[in-house]
Amino acid sequence: MCFVHVLLNGLNLAEQGMEGKIIIEGDAVHLVPEMSKPDHPLNQLYTKAREQKIIAGACRACSTKLGVAESIQRLGIELIGDMSGHPAMSNYISQGYTVLTF
Repeated sequence: MCFVHVLLNGLNLAEQGMEGKIIIEGDAVHLVPEMSKPDHPLNQLYTKAREQKIIAGACRACSTKLGVAESIQRLGIELIGDMSGHPAMSNYISQGYTVLTF
């Protein structure tokens, strides 16, 4: 349930007028298909984050390895993998973002 903190903080940043992006990595990629279900406890936060376009994508390598890449793509979430299949933090740092991990 730690992913709730990611969603809450991402939404809070948006509410405060700060730009933030969520990149889903590691085992958390399993949550994407689950959170999209209306009866999932995180569905409302996930849906709000999607509507506000703060979910930038999910790790291509993790999604592929854990068998959820196709599900994630069907949901319209980009698979990011510009660093040997994983999202590169350097791309975000060079754009002025501060990288936080949960």
